[in-house]
Amino acid sequence: MRNFFRILRYARPYRGYAVLNVVFNLASTVFHLGSLLVFIPFLNLLFGQAPPPTTRPVVDLSLEGLKRLPELFNWRMAAYIQEHGQMGGLVFICVVVALCFLLKNLFRYFALWAIGILRNRAVRDLRNTVYDKILDLPMRFHTGERKGNTIARITNDVQEVEFSIMNYIEMVFREPITIVLSLALMIGISWKLTLIAVLLLPLSGLLIGRIGKSLRKEGLRAQQKAADLLSTVEETLTGMRVVKAFNGEEQMRRRFRRENEMLNKLNVFTLRRRDMASPLSEFLGALVMVTLVYLGGSLVIGQDPSLSGGAFIGYIILFSQLLAPAKSFTTGYYWIRKGGASAERIFELLAVENSVKERPDAGPIAAFTDRVVFEGVQFAYDERPVLRTVDLVLPKGRSVALVGTSGGGKSTLAGLLPRFYDVTGGRVLIDGHDVRDLKLKDLRALMGIVTQDSILFNDTVANNIAFGQPGVAAADIERAARIANAHDFILRLENGYQTGIGDMGNRLSGGQKQRLAIARAVLKNPPILILDEATSALDTESERLVQDALFRMMEGRTSLVIAHRLSTIQHCDEICVVVDGAIVERGTHAVLHAAGGHYRRLCDMQAFD
Repeated sequence: MRNFFRILRYARPYRGYAVLNVVFNLASTVFHLGSLLVFIPFLNLLFGQAPPPTTRPVVDLSLEGLKRLPELFNWRMAAYIQEHGQMGGLVFICVVVALCFLLKNLFRYFALWAIGILRNRAVRDLRNTVYDKILDLPMRFHTGERKGNTIARITNDVQEVEFSIMNYIEMVFREPITIVLSLALMIGISWKLTLIAVLLLPLSGLLIGRIGKSLRKEGLRAQQKAADLLSTVEETLTGMRVVKAFNGEEQMRRRFRRENEMLNKLNVFTLRRRDMASPLSEFLGALVMVTLVYLGGSLVIGQDPSLSGGAFIGYIILFSQLLAPAKSFTTGYYWIRKGGASAERIFELLAVENSVKERPDAGPIAAFTDRVVFEGVQFAYDERPVLRTVDLVLPKGRSVALVGTSGGGKSTLAGLLPRFYDVTGGRVLIDGHDVRDLKLKDLRALMGIVTQDSILFNDTVANNIAFGQPGVAAADIERAARIANAHDFILRLENGYQTGIGDMGNRLSGGQKQRLAIARAVLKNPPILILDEATSALDTESERLVQDALFRMMEGRTSLVIAHRLSTIQHCDEICVVVDGAIVERGTHAVLHAAGGHYRRLCDMQAFD
């Protein structure tokens, strides 16, 4: 239940709607119980078990005056029966009951309206919080977490919280009102029978509670398995080309069906436990009611003056109404236990510590004027060293290339500059300022990044180029596209710059996507460029067009270039060879080639001279 109360914190800003819900539910319950209680005096008068009042009771706003409300109703009803006969009294009762039910359902609607606003706004805020957390977490988290698992938390888990917890949040406000009012009226009719009921009902509740102990655990397993299933779907869609090329459909089908079958078994088990709650609680409640009928009937048959026949029938009706909220509590308890598993997964994500935090006293930086310095930089993933004491200087207006075999730490070194990761040793300085002492937004505003995988969004060409820069003029977007050699192919698209490019830009070729990514960086007009394998995945013609665009973009800018194709970095002012997390050679292309070391061997492997 701890997670249930943590979820309720998201409803705190809307507690005014909770108050309205309580007020409307109170009014609805009063009219509902009133529609049942009006039958008691009618039955007593009808059977001659209670003499009609002879004088009009005095009713006012005092406690004693309010207690005389039933007597006033009896007096008016008795007068109506005397004037119109028993059939007239029956009509009187029917009209009163119909009016009570009208007011009951009217207030019930208002109660649902109020709780609906509270519930949906709380879920909206929870979903926003989860998404904000996903955006705030550093790249280290995202590289180590399955995307399907993260997606499941903001979709399946939040939806489960909405269905399992938020749908029953009204139960917390409504059912206690009904139970308290019903018990108060039952005590007023017969405290002896009510004492027996109060003793018997908790025993049945304990029995039901024992059945639901494992529900949260199984619910957690089910949500984890749902995340695994979503991960399988995400991997299948992402790798569909490979799946088909290697005839892997059957292997993926078996994998999906195995995960789906395990999820099915967990859901069946959970639903079996949950669905047992309603019939079991109803049966146990019926046993309690049968006991009360026997005991109360004995009092009526024995002519006990403390309980009349009409009062006994009214008591049984009230007790039957008490079973409904008790049953709702039982069902809601099961749903809340099940939703608690999803809430636990959500709060587990929200509790992940962000290792790349902006310091409270972080300073602004508006421009880049001097140099970037990597000073004794070290970095490790989970105590596994990736970079070992790297020293590197990148002066303003110069270009430095990082080359070497895959896994040497080149991309990690470049990722330290925009603080995708933080160093575990040493410092990264911009104009003498440690990047950890600068505002993240200002720091990243100085940089444009083009990676091997062109990350585009399911939007128009223009919006992808202008991503992160709202309000940019169409002329500036076109100018950036021309510099990136993208303008001509954009005009050939169906709707030009307003053409939708599909999920991840899958309606475009690799070269076209990369040129849009370059145009996006050009439009940002950053003083520092980070090019991470920007041409390695392209064919020869596309590479020529992209390389030409990159040369234009690099003019006058400070550039950190990562490349496997050495032909693309021979123009750089300095080339650093990175091996096992350390720079083992540095110099110009001519100097390194003549030295006959690691760089020369890389060149020979690419048949480059």
